[in-house]
Amino acid sequence: MAESANRLGEYLRARRELVRPEDVGLPAVGRRRVPGLRREELALLAGISSDYYLRLEQGRDRHPSEQVLDALARVLRLDDDATAHLHRLARPAPRRRRPRRPEGVPAGIQQLVLSWTRNPAFVQSRYMDILFANPLAIALSPLCRPGVNVVRALFLDPEIREAHGSEAATAGVVAGLRALVGPDVDDPPLAELVGELSVRSERFRRLWARHDVKPKAGAGTSTFQHPQIGPIELSYEKLAVTGTEGQLLVVYHAAPGSPAEQALALLSGLAADAGQGPRSGPRSGPGSSPESSPGNGPGAVGPQPSPDGWLRS
Repeated sequence: MAESANRLGEYLRARRELVRPEDVGLPAVGRRRVPGLRREELALLAGISSDYYLRLEQGRDRHPSEQVLDALARVLRLDDDATAHLHRLARPAPRRRRPRRPEGVPAGIQQLVLSWTRNPAFVQSRYMDILFANPLAIALSPLCRPGVNVVRALFLDPEIREAHGSEAATAGVVAGLRALVGPDVDDPPLAELVGELSVRSERFRRLWARHDVKPKAGAGTSTFQHPQIGPIELSYEKLAVTGTEGQLLVVYHAAPGSPAEQALALLSGLAADAGQGPRSGPRSGPGSSPESSPGNGPGAVGPQPSPDGWLRS
C-alpha cells in the first residue's frame, strides 16, 4: 500500500486537507488549488518552518519531536485518540511477523463464552472478523456469526448496506478499524481487506483516505431490533483477550428485572427451539465474498440490528 512507505506524511496530508482555513482563524479568500490548509499555512500556525514541514510530509524527515507533533495536532484539530495515533505513526514499534494461518480463539475463552447462556457474546479479531460466538449472539444478529467480517458485510452486503450503511455507521467502523490496527497498515491481511474494499466500494475508499481514527468504546449501550421480540436495548463490555493479536471479547448484558433481561430470556428460548449450537470458524479471508460468509449473504435470514446497534457502539 502506498501509505505504508510514508505513514506519517500520508496522515498529515490527509488531515491537512480536512481543515478549512476559517476553522483555524484564516480568511478564506481567493481561489485555492488544494482542499483544506496549504502546507505553509499549517507550518506557520504550528510554529515550524515551511521547509521542515515539507520534509515531514514528504517523508524526508521522520523524527519530529513530541512538541512538534503536539503543535501539528493542535492545528489539525485532532482529538486525544487521533493525537495518540499521530505519535504512534512517528514512532512505530518494531513490526512483528505474523504467521499466515487461521486465527484461533483460546479454548478457555471459548468455554467462557459458551457458559453465558443469558449473555450474547462473541470474539472478534483485530480485522473485525467474528471468530467465535455463543448461540444467543447468533440468534441476536447475523453479524455475530463466525466467519463474518463486519467491515466487509457493512460495505458489500446489499441488505446490510441498505439497512445500516449510513454515513455515521460506515465512518465509525472504518475509524474503528484504523484504531485497531494502528500504524501497522501494511499488515498483509489488512492490505488485502482494504484493497478489496477500495476496489469494490467508493464509500469505503473515500472514508479510508480520511485517516480517521476512533477506538470503539470499551463499554456502552446498543439497541437491536429483533423481528420476533422487538427492540432490545443492551449494555456491552469489550475486553482484550490477552495472549492474542488484538482479539476482543464482546459481551452484552441487561439490568436485572429489566425488559431487556426478559427479552434475552425469550431470545434464548427461540435459539434453543431453532437448535442453534455453538459455532466457531476460521477468520474469513480478505478475498472471501459476503455471500461465502455464514449468515451474511443476500438470502440470509435472522434478526437484524438497528442502525443504533453494535456497529455504531
